[in-house]
Amino acid sequence: MADRLVVLYRDHLPPNRARIESLAETVYATEEELPLFLPGADALLAWWPLTSAVAGAWPDDPAKAPRWVHVAAAGVEPFLFPALTGNPEVVLTNARGVYDRPIAEYVLGLILSLAKDFPGTWEHQRRREWRPSDSERIGNRTVLVWGTGSIGRAVARLLCAVGMRVSGAGRTPRAADPDFGVVHGPAGLRAALGEADYVVLAAPLTPATRGMVDAPVLAAMKRGARLVNVGRGPLVDERALVDALAQGRLAGAALDVFTHEPLPMESPLWEMPGVIISPHTAGEVTDWRADLGELFLDNLLRRREGRPLRNVVDKALGYVVDG
Repeated sequence: MADRLVVLYRDHLPPNRARIESLAETVYATEEELPLFLPGADALLAWWPLTSAVAGAWPDDPAKAPRWVHVAAAGVEPFLFPALTGNPEVVLTNARGVYDRPIAEYVLGLILSLAKDFPGTWEHQRRREWRPSDSERIGNRTVLVWGTGSIGRAVARLLCAVGMRVSGAGRTPRAADPDFGVVHGPAGLRAALGEADYVVLAAPLTPATRGMVDAPVLAAMKRGARLVNVGRGPLVDERALVDALAQGRLAGAALDVFTHEPLPMESPLWEMPGVIISPHTAGEVTDWRADLGELFLDNLLRRREGRPLRNVVDKALGYVVDG
């Protein structure tokens, strides 16, 4: 018998939905409709992943809860509520891998934009001002990638390829990592921050990482360094970041994610010199939805055939563990 599948959506449906429907009895639900359809479903595809509706719609009776939840995103923080994480029969998977190369390319673009002051050049163009100036090299500059999952690894590989000196920061220190070379653990983090010209945040949002870039961390960064955040907004204490930028301790920042999205109009980050703001689009390329759909379809086939699912999230940690 085919699985009963609920697809949570907002503005878009999966592009390969006909193939999905051939494998599962499929119902499409908005956030408002989810409480009607989720109880008794075998599986949930959270095609709209930036939602708080799943926790509220989750059945009180564990026997009526889905046994598989797939999130069409790398981050799964809205799904780490006790009724789901505490039920050992519920498997949680995510879209790990889909965004790796697009985000890595975006990070490279952001670093180049900061080093070459492309925003300043475009502003001079808009004003029809001819104003030559020197720019910075990125070759041999030091980058600390904070977050050593698949996205962080893709970032490290691409930045190494253009001649940057890359290391990583994670829970477990390593001396000979194939992508980062050295991975700094908590004990070596302060020294690594003090040497990095760029700090790239690619960590998941968990209770352990929320607010990890606070005032002491920003003070430990090399004077004149730049912060790039393509992880999650709440990794950073935005008030402390504004202070560090205003006081000139940091030369700039490139931010794709924020504590509150959209970024509030009154945020001082909008107009701060040396700051690049993008609307949480680092991983969105022309065919990203197709890739998300194919990953889910592969897992749906695996489930039907009794094979191991891809990208199973460790619900205690909040992310997929390598190996």
